[in-house]
Amino acid sequence: MGTAHGSRRIVVVGGGPAAHRFTQAISNREPSDLHITVLTEETHIPYDRVALSQALTNPGVDLTLGEVELWERAHVTLETGAAVTELDSIKQTVRTADGRSFEYDQLVLATGSNAATLPIPGAEHTHVYRTLEDVWAIAEQVRELTESLGRAPVVATIGGGLLGLEAAAGAQALGAEAVVIDGGKWLMGTQLDEGAGQAMGRLIADTGFTVHGGVFPKEILACAETGLVCGVLMADERTIDADMVIVSIGVRPRDEIARNYNAALDASESSQPRFGIGPRGGIEIDAGCATAIPNVYAIGEVANFEGLCIGLVAPANAMAEVVAERLQGGTAEFAGFDTATKLKLSGVDVASFGDGFARTEGALEVVYADAPRGLYQKVVVSSDAKVLLGGIFVGDATPYQSLRPLLGRELPGEPGAYLSALGGEAPQGELPDDAVLCSCNNVSAGSIRDAVGGCGSCEGSEPVTKLSELKGCTRAGTQCGSCVPMLKKLMEAEMLKNGAEVSAAMCEHFELSRAQLFEAVRLAGLTSYPQIMERFGKGAGCDICKPVIASVLASQTSGHPMEAGLAGAQDTNDRVMANMQKDGTYSVVPRIPGGEITPEKLGVIAAVAAKYNLYTKLTGGLRIDMFGARLEQLPEIWKELVDAGFESGQAYGKSLRNVKTCVGSSWCRYGMLDSVAMGIEMELRYRGLRAPHKFKMGVSGCARECAEARAKDVGVIATAEGWNLYVGGNGGANPAHAQLLAGGLDDATLLRYIDRYLMYYIRTADRLQRTAHWMQDLDGGIEHVKAVVVEDSLGLGAELEAAMETHVGNYQDEWAATLADPEKLRRFRSFVNAPDQKDEELSYIPERGQHRPAEPVRLGATIGIGAPS
Repeated sequence: MGTAHGSRRIVVVGGGPAAHRFTQAISNREPSDLHITVLTEETHIPYDRVALSQALTNPGVDLTLGEVELWERAHVTLETGAAVTELDSIKQTVRTADGRSFEYDQLVLATGSNAATLPIPGAEHTHVYRTLEDVWAIAEQVRELTESLGRAPVVATIGGGLLGLEAAAGAQALGAEAVVIDGGKWLMGTQLDEGAGQAMGRLIADTGFTVHGGVFPKEILACAETGLVCGVLMADERTIDADMVIVSIGVRPRDEIARNYNAALDASESSQPRFGIGPRGGIEIDAGCATAIPNVYAIGEVANFEGLCIGLVAPANAMAEVVAERLQGGTAEFAGFDTATKLKLSGVDVASFGDGFARTEGALEVVYADAPRGLYQKVVVSSDAKVLLGGIFVGDATPYQSLRPLLGRELPGEPGAYLSALGGEAPQGELPDDAVLCSCNNVSAGSIRDAVGGCGSCEGSEPVTKLSELKGCTRAGTQCGSCVPMLKKLMEAEMLKNGAEVSAAMCEHFELSRAQLFEAVRLAGLTSYPQIMERFGKGAGCDICKPVIASVLASQTSGHPMEAGLAGAQDTNDRVMANMQKDGTYSVVPRIPGGEITPEKLGVIAAVAAKYNLYTKLTGGLRIDMFGARLEQLPEIWKELVDAGFESGQAYGKSLRNVKTCVGSSWCRYGMLDSVAMGIEMELRYRGLRAPHKFKMGVSGCARECAEARAKDVGVIATAEGWNLYVGGNGGANPAHAQLLAGGLDDATLLRYIDRYLMYYIRTADRLQRTAHWMQDLDGGIEHVKAVVVEDSLGLGAELEAAMETHVGNYQDEWAATLADPEKLRRFRSFVNAPDQKDEELSYIPERGQHRPAEPVRLGATIGIGAPS
């Protein structure tokens, strides 16, 4: 498309998000005096690199940024396949590799960055993770290797940062065994401190990744006969087996144009000004994003501001807006880098923002750390504990949503109140209108309120009532997506103020709530993840809806967690049916119904623990936990336990954990009824029942409450008149006593009411909602539950009982089912470490009965963060 005569000519070099945002920003100002030419060396219309991982598992996904119509406007020309190689600032022209020349009045360099590579032997055999072509090549090779090897290929990703972990997750989603190699002591070292790194290691191990930390690769090994990768030689001479290697160790600014320009001036000994180049690369800019060369600007990852180049979308967008405003006569300035990040990885909740490392003078840190549980939360505040400076969250990043817009402001409450892991009750104050809610697109809370009230930029200025409409109107939440929960919360609050009906949509992929989805799946008779997405969802799903779908299907079908393509959607430990521990090993908890066990079965547990050198401990729920099993040992351990009559205790799932009992009337002189027999009957009836959250039960033989039944989700206490049934008790960070639902019940009525209660909870509770909170949220609370369960006010009694009978009839032991299926057993094969290798970084505490195993924990299960404290 030609340039209009007399128009001001703006040339943009680059076709990434920064180039797109600048073109969109200046084009939306409806200029009449300029023409924009965008030169990109890629063959694609600018696409969303933030969402690049989607293209790995879905090659046909459309990642196009914004509306295609942008490139069809009369004052915009997009030239693909146009790599700029030369700049002449005197003639104000740029030249492409194919010899074409483009004149400019203003030049915007948005060349982005390249993926860094490894300067080691064999690097030519590796893949990088930067463009669509890169991820397509990765996906194709994984498929080829799977077919040629006849097994899941081992894909090693070198680099434990944000993109490296996403690359590893993508490879795993393609069916590969994911290995991560990182030179740091802990993953995401740029964003996380050591405490957070320890918690991060626990979560990453739960995903099934094998992580090697604290040492650097020395050489990529390839088979002499085939030329294919066979391993990675490390600096400590250790070899890590691998069939394919992805390098994701960061990016390097693409400042070749500036460097070549400077070199040409140096060669000619010209006195013309030169580009400033940062010590680590990048074209230096001022607050207006101008370079040292007249009429030349730089934005995005290639731009070096105050000594830094940052590869994040928010600063790139901010720079683009600054230049667009400047070229229209404005005086906007770039305020600096927003380094807030949130990892987009299923089962791993991590976020950091602001001064998370507390480098500000006088900064105070309020910290909660529980690395074995994969939990770490830190809020950094000013010396007077009032102004928010930053934060780091691992395992539970819920506070990030509400704290991020308050960065640099005085908190409305005590800092510790924002630590949700401690059950903090943070004040629910309104965000100021000028608080930035979406940092990627610089959208304030006030702009969101205006849009909900009536979007002036939308046709008819109608109020926004859907999240998708709000995104389209304001651009908030359209890039990294981390602000979407807060965006939805603010939108709903404004809608309620305006008297509008609020949607209960579970996430942007489902307009249904969890309860609505449960009913829809049940009525439609759907039995697989793809069926549900096709019928009721849209897109590829997310970390919110995937585990919900897995839970809903398990509740209705009693299906195995590794069947029907659900393994990738499961919550962490469900994938391997065991609990990951802080040293990278697993714990095994067989079910012991009611706590009753024979001497023979005790002997089996003792023999297994001795054979595999497992640390044993009695749990608070009358079970025996065995710690220290390696991933590949799990099936061997399960087989010995299953052969002896044990089954999975589901200690890893959102399901029934156990039924605690006292000895009851069988032995105790105070016992009114046989609590052990009832506890066993309840545990065998409800074992394996998947729910929105884990739940526990207890049966006490008298009012002395030795089984602590009123601290359970379902508690039963024997009286002279029969069983008293209590519901909604929870322990943990927010303890709640169970409330009396019915009293004086016989055995059959007791079980019937429990059936109804549990199935009603499973059908209507929100995701990850414990029974106590579910009942609190019900209109009418315990009285409503009584009406439904005892009085059958909704006429659902028979239906709920039938649903429970279906579960009981379909129950299968997940350990035994895995042992009987060779395909499922493939997940537990080990691909790293010979038997004689030892991991000297693991610490065992003899006074607690922990001893180093004769066969050491495999290195691949450790994170390399040093000995646990």
